Amino acid sequence: MKEEYKVAGMTCASCAISIETYLKPQKGILEVAVNYPNQSVTISYDENIIPLETIGNKVKEIGFKLILGTKEDTKKEFEALEEKRLATLKKKLIFAAIFSVPIFIMSMFLMGKIPYENWIMMALALPVLFYSGAEFYTIAWKRLKSFSTNMDTLVALSTGIAFLFSVFNTVNPQYFLSKGLVPHVYFESAVIIITLILLGRFFEEKAKSKTSSAIKKLMGLKPKKVTAIRNGEEKVISYDEILKGELIILKPGDKIPVDGKVKKGTSFIDESMISGEPIPVEKMKGSNVFAGTINQKGSLRIIATKIGDETLLSQIIKLVEEAQSSKPAIQKLADKIAGIFVPIVIGLAVVTSVLWYLLGPDPSITYALLTPITVLIIACPCALGLATPTALMVGIGKGAQQGILIKDAQALETAYKIDTLILDKTGTITEGKPKVTDLIWDKNTVSTELEKVVFAIESESEHPIAEAIVAHLKMIDTENVPIDSFTSITGLGAEGTFKNELYRIGNESLMIQKEITIPTELSVKANSLKSEAKTVVYVAHKNRVVGLIAVADKVKETTLAAIEKLQQMGIEIHMLTGDNEQTAKAIANKVGIKNYQANVMPADKGAFVKELQAQGKVVAMAGDGINDSHALAQADVGIAMGSGTDIAMESAGITLMHSDLKQISKAIQLSKATMKTIKQNLFWAFIYNLIVIPIAAGVLFPINGFLLNPMIAGAAMSMSSISVLSNSLRLKNKNIN
Repeated sequence: MKEEYKVAGMTCASCAISIETYLKPQKGILEVAVNYPNQSVTISYDENIIPLETIGNKVKEIGFKLILGTKEDTKKEFEALEEKRLATLKKKLIFAAIFSVPIFIMSMFLMGKIPYENWIMMALALPVLFYSGAEFYTIAWKRLKSFSTNMDTLVALSTGIAFLFSVFNTVNPQYFLSKGLVPHVYFESAVIIITLILLGRFFEEKAKSKTSSAIKKLMGLKPKKVTAIRNGEEKVISYDEILKGELIILKPGDKIPVDGKVKKGTSFIDESMISGEPIPVEKMKGSNVFAGTINQKGSLRIIATKIGDETLLSQIIKLVEEAQSSKPAIQKLADKIAGIFVPIVIGLAVVTSVLWYLLGPDPSITYALLTPITVLIIACPCALGLATPTALMVGIGKGAQQGILIKDAQALETAYKIDTLILDKTGTITEGKPKVTDLIWDKNTVSTELEKVVFAIESESEHPIAEAIVAHLKMIDTENVPIDSFTSITGLGAEGTFKNELYRIGNESLMIQKEITIPTELSVKANSLKSEAKTVVYVAHKNRVVGLIAVADKVKETTLAAIEKLQQMGIEIHMLTGDNEQTAKAIANKVGIKNYQANVMPADKGAFVKELQAQGKVVAMAGDGINDSHALAQADVGIAMGSGTDIAMESAGITLMHSDLKQISKAIQLSKATMKTIKQNLFWAFIYNLIVIPIAAGVLFPINGFLLNPMIAGAAMSMSSISVLSNSLRLKNKNIN
């Protein structure tokens, strides 16, 4: 069995490593992958050998909580725990600050002026350590029992040693006085360190809740209450109670709860969540509606065809969650470094202590205690652990807000390297639906009368081209007139009579077969339209062609500008299509693509991607159909159009909800900005530790007598985490065009 569970209590990247290393050796557990940014663990295990409850207890042994139950229940419990944690953290932070400030003032400004000052400071420090800082010691103790460490170990060791050393000097000052030394206390260092680390964690938790706001906004599109018809009566039920096939009533302003089909009524629905188009779409009997969209005008009764996790909205939420939980190579490297960092730092602290005790000036015992404390504090790897996940979460969240859903963080890591882009034609470059592009009537014909007859005849036909013609004539408010007869002619067209006169509508073969005259002027125009890859429909009255209707899959309005921009970015563009050579050439010329291939089978698309990859190119593939799924999965970055099939969306790493090619350049810019932020974060986290740890160990002391104060070290350590978080959050405001 392989399942993902939420984990409560993780505070840093090394926590994730602790869980992995503790669970992996357990008998019956086959695979463990902990994701710190998503606060989850994916476990593959044999339930006959190790029940899930046992796994939960094992996780609990090292200080975390595995949340068990149904997906919906665990999500609710986890969110409740996270909210509780944030509230508790805030309470502990305020508590720590209230007690720490008097200790800080006494030690810094009033030392030697207040009787029993050490005893007063010790009394004030006790609640900070044993209430506000209790979790550091609890978790560190649990880690010690399992022979593992994390940043809590560093905090517990440094503040614990500072506190115990100070308590000893308070209770028994004679020990150092008898040796001629001043018995210093460091209560202020211990409490200020705890306060500052709690402050850093509070900001981190706040930042986490901000980065997941995209998912929360999407979740908010689900209504809580729904009006359904049960046993012939209207009944208000909760969202979770909706059944598939149920009749649901939508009033103006209602959020659509399910994917469904309109059974009764007409209305306009705001589908901008799906299409990006701000204009509401008219819905009538038979129209499809989608969960998360909003009913604007009119009332509808819809049949629920997809509910719960099956809806398009749920798939979108899943895509965003998967994207935020996937772990790219750069994150794995940061996790690995964080995992070995803590033991190395503890080793350095021990070496520092020994060297100061053996080689340091008097009182060497004091230096031997204080320098390792400073090393342990300054080296807390929180900034390192935050560098990659926070930038990725902000980048993925920003993409979601702009209609760019990143399913796989690896795609975000790779997109900026793209040098070759393959585009599918239908539905990607073009709109994917045939539309009337030209209406040309003989100069001796009264077009308005003829349009009425064409509308009436084509309304009887079920051919997709007839549907396109009807849609166009309906759009220009053509009147529908009653015709006397209708006959469909398979493969050729249709004919009908109006006021006892015969009309034929169809292709050129129909005209030839029925020996209908095509005037030279219309024949020339027909050939011209065909050269533009348009399908030409002839309209004949009696035995003469009187008009032409051109139907084509129109190129999207934004395609040309999008391709120009991508080419300016130095990206080589190819177009692959299953259409014929003439159509492919016409479309490629229209949008400025030099490299194109016609009559391409689905398997050929994947093979072409491989061929380009073999040439060392970083290939992206954009498509919308099932026939593109192989190439989308094969490409270094698969980009699915949001209007496409579910399979295409599942195969691709990125989904463009607006189905607009301009989004591709935005996704590349977003990738570039995110990777730049990650590199900046890692640089600052590494350079900070590399420079400050030797200073904390006292390397400058022999040169100029400088030794870092543990309290200043605690403040600097927290500031490094806050600076990494702030740098990541800057990405939210970056302009991506």
